Amino acid sequence: MLDMLIVGAGLSGIAAAYHFQTAFPTKKYAVLEARESIGGTWDLFRYPGIRSDSDMYTLGFSFNLWSNPQAIADGPSILQYIRDTASKFGIDRNIRFQHKVTDASWSDQDKCWTITIGGDNPRLLKSRFLFMCSGYYDYAGGYNPDLPGEKNFIGRVVHPQKWDQNMDYTAKKVVVIGSGATAITLVPEMAKKAEKVIMLQRSPTYVVNLPSRDRLAQLLGRVLPDRIAYSLIRWKNILFSLGFYNASRRWPSAVRKLILAGVKSAMGKDYDLKHFSPTYNPWDQRLCVVPDNDLFESVKAGKAEVVTDSIHHFTEKGILLESGRQLDADIVVKATGLKVQLMGGMSMHINGQKVNTGDAHCYRGVMFADAPNFFLAVGYTNSSWTLKCDLNCMYAMRVIQHMEKQGKSMVVPRFDSEKFGSEPLLDFDAGYIKRAAGIIPKQGSAAPWKVYQNYLKDTFALRYGRVDDSYLVYR
Repeated sequence: MLDMLIVGAGLSGIAAAYHFQTAFPTKKYAVLEARESIGGTWDLFRYPGIRSDSDMYTLGFSFNLWSNPQAIADGPSILQYIRDTASKFGIDRNIRFQHKVTDASWSDQDKCWTITIGGDNPRLLKSRFLFMCSGYYDYAGGYNPDLPGEKNFIGRVVHPQKWDQNMDYTAKKVVVIGSGATAITLVPEMAKKAEKVIMLQRSPTYVVNLPSRDRLAQLLGRVLPDRIAYSLIRWKNILFSLGFYNASRRWPSAVRKLILAGVKSAMGKDYDLKHFSPTYNPWDQRLCVVPDNDLFESVKAGKAEVVTDSIHHFTEKGILLESGRQLDADIVVKATGLKVQLMGGMSMHINGQKVNTGDAHCYRGVMFADAPNFFLAVGYTNSSWTLKCDLNCMYAMRVIQHMEKQGKSMVVPRFDSEKFGSEPLLDFDAGYIKRAAGIIPKQGSAAPWKVYQNYLKDTFALRYGRVDDSYLVYR
């Protein structure tokens, strides 16, 4: 019998392990990882230019300083940082690789979770607590819609989530379908070798330039102790991100003008801004970040182009657009997004009853109603994902510590449907969220069931707030 099972060895899984072993150094835990290596997203994705779209002072661990001068970091650097952190704190010794969890079943009688590890010879593990840190999308494959006439194309079609690192695109014509963070990352990087890269988007995305290195961080790092400098920059970035998000919601027209002015400054007064002018307001969907104007520079240099149009059908040599334009291509990259999958695709049962995650209500964004001794890492949509995951870890440890003091063996949130209304958990207009509406949990209409996209509120609630309100039942 383990005290804690953590599912997933990415950023949030390593954070959960650190917080658990720090709070409970004598208790036994294990991290179950379905793949053969540490890193989660940063080990899975291998496409050209893979990088963070959040600064590393907020995406990185609160307990292990990010020392690389690159604030917007490349994927290999982030992966190495995760591996180094796991090794530094001895977490890697508790990771069990190629342990794919297929089912988690809670029993009130046994007061524990029974975890089924899939494979040719399924195995069972038992644990008092279960912490899901498996992310929110399907690692087996991304969203890959069938496009008209795709089979007619004689070139190569690839998806970023299944990137072939041996594929040579030197001097090739490339069309990247998509307008999200993946497409905006791929285009300038592939343009360094390709003859021409066209980013084909059905609708534009807001794109904001940020320097890849934080000059203030470099300055403070020279005059202040590392931890103080790191903390100041982390809070500066948190507050800026929060302020920008709130300004976007309150004054969307003004923020829109500000963003487009930045594009105009980067691209020049003669560039047609329609390719970077979405029909929705800022932060209705996630903004995309380009470091050091890399996308804009590749377009200005003629190595890349942004085309806003719809696909009529594939031809042998490329793609025919609704406008009648033909895009010739040797390679088409379908950067069409993620496929949402919760809890690594495992099934979940409580006292023999199957749980439908789409019906579950999230308590403080950390636990499910009616799910005993269960925690999950769900991050922010308007800031670094891991900021919220880190707070979730801290809150989970506080709850367990409270149980220890009270001599309790079970904790379960209870949702009051007569007092609270139900709302979608993520107030977000992205396509991958819409496609997963039936499986994404719900939130309540007010605290503690309301999930706020606000780090300051969550810090007070999760790091310093009560762990014994009337909706959290200890037994």
